Amino acid sequence: MKNFIPELRERGLLQDIIPGTEELLEKELVSGYVGFDPTADSLHIGSMLPIILLKHMQLAGHKPIALIGGATGMIGDPTGKSAERNLLDEATIEKNIAGIRKQLEKFIDFDEQLANKAEIVNNNDWIGKFSFLDFIRDVGKHITVNYMLAKDSVQKRLEYGLSFTEFTYQLIQGYDFFHLYTTQGVKLQFGGGDQWGNIVTGTEFIRRKAQGEAFAFTCPLLKKADGGKFGKTESGNIWLDRNKTSPYVFYQYWLNVTDDDAKNLIRIFTFIPVAEINELIAAHDTAPHLRMLQKRLAEEVTTMVHSKEDLEFAQQATEILFGKATEEALTALSEQQLLEVMDGVPQVTYSKAALEGEGIDLITFFAESGIFPSKGEARKMLQSGGVSMNKNKIQGIEARLEATQLLNDKYVLFQKGKKQYYLAVFE
Repeated sequence: MKNFIPELRERGLLQDIIPGTEELLEKELVSGYVGFDPTADSLHIGSMLPIILLKHMQLAGHKPIALIGGATGMIGDPTGKSAERNLLDEATIEKNIAGIRKQLEKFIDFDEQLANKAEIVNNNDWIGKFSFLDFIRDVGKHITVNYMLAKDSVQKRLEYGLSFTEFTYQLIQGYDFFHLYTTQGVKLQFGGGDQWGNIVTGTEFIRRKAQGEAFAFTCPLLKKADGGKFGKTESGNIWLDRNKTSPYVFYQYWLNVTDDDAKNLIRIFTFIPVAEINELIAAHDTAPHLRMLQKRLAEEVTTMVHSKEDLEFAQQATEILFGKATEEALTALSEQQLLEVMDGVPQVTYSKAALEGEGIDLITFFAESGIFPSKGEARKMLQSGGVSMNKNKIQGIEARLEATQLLNDKYVLFQKGKKQYYLAVFE
């Protein structure tokens, strides 16, 4: 076992810490936990930060525990929210928990043979057994309303209105820590910086009800260098589930972060030694146009979340859209792979019947499908050699489109200029 806090500090992963935490980590095998809200059946890259902390903990020889909030998910944490969340029913929460459990198993080791094997717990297993009277008697009396009102998360929500349901959230989270402390010897809780108030409610509850001592730390909330929200795109969250966000789109997200963000994210989301990261940053700064930092970041995280094979496919897909890939690389893709690569590429639909016999002339097709606003615009672009079909430059204005040129008997990829793509779908 070792104290992994210096490693977190060096990577910019430490914000607040209770004194004595590092000494505890140096002297014994520590069980520590972080909570996940089961608001969806997949985690997204914003949730990767607590997963990374769990992984650091296990690599240091300590025991990581992922607490999934089956009970608290029915309430909703008011922290950072300006309105009350929709409450989830039990069936939805169970479905979400199953999805999250499957994802966590890819990051931390649950091998029964390990002394510090990872565990997943669901707080509904103990919170769900409480009656209302038992809860206010056994939990509520140990924490004063004054103490609860002083929390920043509560103060901010008072401006908008705070239900009693949400007000009790910190009591439940505090009791979670107490329950794990008394039943499994868990002495450490960690999470995002916005969770500090809820976390220390747990340490206070342990002190008052069990006369025990517990510890905690938090990491800073992630934001992009421009102040924007990390992990969000115009189309929404970047999910860890490949069915919600394809490995190609996932890879592209990391590949396209700014230089400043890449320097921060590669420290946080990879396990590359910090000395090597510093060398990589120095090399990147000498030739930023090569995007060495972004490429390494995207490679490491895509492999960790998905697989080496998914990384290779994402790189191949990137080469198809932005590199010098040939028609052979395009035709080698299955329909599913093709659609993954083309996720986000504008699509146009056209009648497949029009391709029977000698097919259709491309100028007519471009104008009727809307790829070009008029036949004149299409003709001008074709004459200048600025249009490609399935990665081959179209030669001349007499070119035609025939059924034999369809990818997977249904699709054609057109490119205008350097980066403007259209996927034509023939049905």
